[in-house]
Amino acid sequence: MEARMKNPAVVLPEAMQPLLDVVRATRGGGVPEATLELVHLRASQINGCSFCVDGGVKSARKSGVSDDQLFAVAAWREAPYFSDAERAALALTEAATRLADSSDPVPDPIWDAAADHFDERQLSAIILTIGITNLFNRLNATTRQPAGAGW
Repeated sequence: MEARMKNPAVVLPEAMQPLLDVVRATRGGGVPEATLELVHLRASQINGCSFCVDGGVKSARKSGVSDDQLFAVAAWREAPYFSDAERAALALTEAATRLADSSDPVPDPIWDAAADHFDERQLSAIILTIGITNLFNRLNATTRQPAGAGW
């Protein structure tokens, strides 16, 4: 597979730095980095972004995500490898990534479960991670950035 063009945030480098600043800010929100990596990976899987899935797996490993979790993140509901907090973050990720799938895309039970495990600052970090991941997924999928390619 060849990219249609470079990632638009690379073509317009003045756009890339603010995006990376958002990513950096999420890392200061008090959520374990491994949890944020699982969030990134799951959203990227849903959106079919091979570039982000590939990079997400590599980054998740560096953050301490186990192979068991990496292999099972797409089936996290049935897999025993995730904590209740990780499950809440993954449920929120799926709901917030699939907004068009429901008239109530983030129902109260999903929100409440996440709020039981994370405070407002942590929820902000998770929601921003979901949002920025979805943005990068859309940029990369639209321009067909291949897995393993560098920017």
